[in-house]
Amino acid sequence: MNLMDLTAVELGKKIKSGETSAVEAAKESIASINKLESKINAFVTVIDEKKILEAADNVQKRIEAGELTGPLAGVPVAIKDNMCTNGILTTCSSKILGNFVPPYTATAVENLENAGAIIVGKTNMDEFAMGSTTETSFYGATANPWDTTKVPGGSSGGSAAAVAANEVPFALGSDTGGSIRQPSSYCGVTGMKPTYGTVSRYGLIAYGSSLDQIGPIAKDVADVAAVLEAIASHDKKDSTSVNRQNTEFTKMLEGGVKGLKIGIPKDYFSDGLNPEVRDAVLNAAEVLKSLGAEVEEFDLSLVDYAIPAYYVIASAEASSNLARFDGVKYGYRTPEYEELHEMYKKTRTEGFGSEVKRRIMLGSFVLSSGYYDAYYIKALKTKSLIKEAFNKAFLKYDCILGPVAPTTAPKIGSSLADPISMYLGDIYTISANLAGLPGISLPCGFDKDGMPIGMQLLGDCFAEDKILRAAYAFEQTREYKNSPLAEGKEA
Repeated sequence: MNLMDLTAVELGKKIKSGETSAVEAAKESIASINKLESKINAFVTVIDEKKILEAADNVQKRIEAGELTGPLAGVPVAIKDNMCTNGILTTCSSKILGNFVPPYTATAVENLENAGAIIVGKTNMDEFAMGSTTETSFYGATANPWDTTKVPGGSSGGSAAAVAANEVPFALGSDTGGSIRQPSSYCGVTGMKPTYGTVSRYGLIAYGSSLDQIGPIAKDVADVAAVLEAIASHDKKDSTSVNRQNTEFTKMLEGGVKGLKIGIPKDYFSDGLNPEVRDAVLNAAEVLKSLGAEVEEFDLSLVDYAIPAYYVIASAEASSNLARFDGVKYGYRTPEYEELHEMYKKTRTEGFGSEVKRRIMLGSFVLSSGYYDAYYIKALKTKSLIKEAFNKAFLKYDCILGPVAPTTAPKIGSSLADPISMYLGDIYTISANLAGLPGISLPCGFDKDGMPIGMQLLGDCFAEDKILRAAYAFEQTREYKNSPLAEGKEA
């Protein structure tokens, strides 16, 4: 049996019991990456094998000495390439950061290292997390392990593909408008965006600072809970970090759904939703009902306003955050220029891809004099109204159930030709970011072509316990299915 077939928690148990070792697990992860990378391109950087094995050997010694006792000790992990890692290239999949090696490590990654996880590499992503397909990467598109002609979703597509292909048992992603949940849905794995402020953003290269949140991508709900427990912490270096009293997420899985009230927004099941996706999610609702949950439809409202509000706010924050990439302090600098202003312009023109430039321009426009009130302020007001709508819903419901995306994974190349259509693909996920809510995506079926379909459970702020309970209860009714590539087949 290949160790990469195991979940992170299962592998951690075998390492702890002495059935296998951190070194063996690392070797199998490296072998899987070497075998599959030419097919899926999930990684931007794979760490030198010698360094990985040295780190694994060190962790193994600490496990044997009783210093590391957590569930992730000795387990390989991949990190999305927008999280700083000391001494390891961190590019955000952009040319402009093609030579950036940070002198420090992001808090969330540091927490994983302290838990004994073994970092094997940095995963591919949409450039600066701007995209929904992992096609805007400077390092080329990532392919879906279920069908390599299709996208894995984005922006954390590399992380989701690496887990779905059994290159690693789990990975870290970031979620600004659905960038953990949507690729998890497309790749048939489980991904979670926690409540805003639960995981430190220190060392996460910012896209939309009021929306970004780091979270786990793994094979099942138990893994997601274990990883979230490891990375959640109060961090003084992040002004938005929350000092939560209870982050023992692994203890939140049990209890079932009996007595939980689950609301299904009618607005999520209108025009534009693929019938196969609709049926799979509604079937999941029936399963939850059979397990003892109360399930009913309700009107959430304001769904149509979420997309424009999100793209105005996110683009405005992006235009500010990305102003620092100018060729002066670090990163790419154009080789040919005559004066400073020309250097700025040429560096940013050559260093950023078209989607990033599109969003910077949009953000600069909505923040400019004369348009600030008309667009940016209006978007912030809409954001407040969306939060109020969810507050009202959570007075009645414990969880909200809906689809993750309107369709299953599209063909590579089909989305970039139509950016508006790509933006509309985020319609069910972005509201959680605007309202700061926790959300989890997990597999709930397949379409006629055998592509995975994901369902989404949203909870109130700091109510991860309820969505984890519901997700775990549903998951016990289904078996995890490996992707064809993970099974050693062609996809």
